[in-house]
Amino acid sequence: MKRDNLEPGLFDNPALRADPLADATIARILGPGRAGGPDTDTIALLNKEIARWQLNGDLDAWTASPGLPTDMAAALEEYVAKARVLPEWADRALIARAEVLFMEMSMASCTLLFCASLPQCYVIPDLAAVLHVAGELEQHTDYRVRATAAMIFPVMMHGGLTDPAGGGVAQAIKVRLIHAMIRHLVLRGDVADALVAPRRVPRLLAHGRTMPQVLYAHGWDVDRVGLPCNQEELGYTLLTFNYVFLQGLRRLGLGLEKDDEGAYLHTWNVLGYVLGIERAQMTDTMDDAERMFIDIQARARGQARNPDPRPPLAAALVATMQRYMPLRPLKSFPVLLTRHLIGKDASRDLGLDGHVSLPARILFALGFGLVRAIDAIGRLVFRGFSISRLVARIVGYNLTAKLLMDETRPLKLPDSLLNQVSVAVHGWQNDANAPRWANALERRFTGRAQRAARQG
Repeated sequence: MKRDNLEPGLFDNPALRADPLADATIARILGPGRAGGPDTDTIALLNKEIARWQLNGDLDAWTASPGLPTDMAAALEEYVAKARVLPEWADRALIARAEVLFMEMSMASCTLLFCASLPQCYVIPDLAAVLHVAGELEQHTDYRVRATAAMIFPVMMHGGLTDPAGGGVAQAIKVRLIHAMIRHLVLRGDVADALVAPRRVPRLLAHGRTMPQVLYAHGWDVDRVGLPCNQEELGYTLLTFNYVFLQGLRRLGLGLEKDDEGAYLHTWNVLGYVLGIERAQMTDTMDDAERMFIDIQARARGQARNPDPRPPLAAALVATMQRYMPLRPLKSFPVLLTRHLIGKDASRDLGLDGHVSLPARILFALGFGLVRAIDAIGRLVFRGFSISRLVARIVGYNLTAKLLMDETRPLKLPDSLLNQVSVAVHGWQNDANAPRWANALERRFTGRAQRAARQG
């Protein structure tokens, strides 16, 4: 990038910073913008090649496939060599502790993914716009949720970021390159060119149906909203998976110790580094994370879009969750729990503040209040006692088993990783911190007791 041509102070704004390594790699592969549309053949070849990045060990001295175009091969080999390296400040002990915490939360972790992290991802209008056009989330919500889980599980399982047999790094550098491809397609050329002469990329009326064609035709106003998938948005997304997750645990009455929260934040910061996120866009404490999160959301609310892509995304996510709730009285539970976890402002942004029947709201409020009261009393006698965790596990089990672990459409992971995920999820049969009656009640409400009886 020729920075001499850029206005002073331009890079002080994180909305005008992206990912130099990944962007330069994509620019080398796809070249300058094409007037006739995206180079779908080259993109298809690129996608096929990066699909080889499955386990962390696959990245050791990685070489491109024979016959791959020379420029693409060289660009990808240089990218992998640089992108696969963890930061010097990565602490393996803290990462290992975060892995244990995620698994201990088990199915409750999945409840927070659906009802807190993903909804908060949609609050930023421009980020929601990219998610909308890139994936048509309203029509393919379950697919996009499964794609998100296909990165989170490899990262948070044992050795996900640190072991050659893990898959967290391999999945992360793949996602990082996809982000750069999205930027290149939306801007119809190199990110550097968009910054030399900030401009508005007009929407095209005629476009195809493939994702590259839809992105290419979408249009973008760099002067008004910055780059697509910029550093501020990437940092915000990171917060939705560490800060929002930990905040959700607190709101469920399952908050972790301060050191454990620090270990979880640290692990996601390491992942953020591998994803190309700047250290300045990361936070090490919950207080700092809260300030950054609130500031980004406040700025985003001043950049309204028309039409607003956020309510359709949130409605599609809630409808997907409701589809997998086993009983009619529980159908309102996802939207009410999401409201509780993300707060009034975000609920209003996402259009989740609409009408829910009075009986359902009363039942939820009374039930939630009763659960918190029972938990407070129970913990005076039994350390670790929690009805709240039991409820979160029941909801999480239904979503995990029916949406993420459906054997007819398994997560897009290497067989070895998919087997690890399956073993881990099936290992969540009983809560080690709960009494026997709580585990029996959980089995009853998840249908596992009936299945066990049928199997003898």
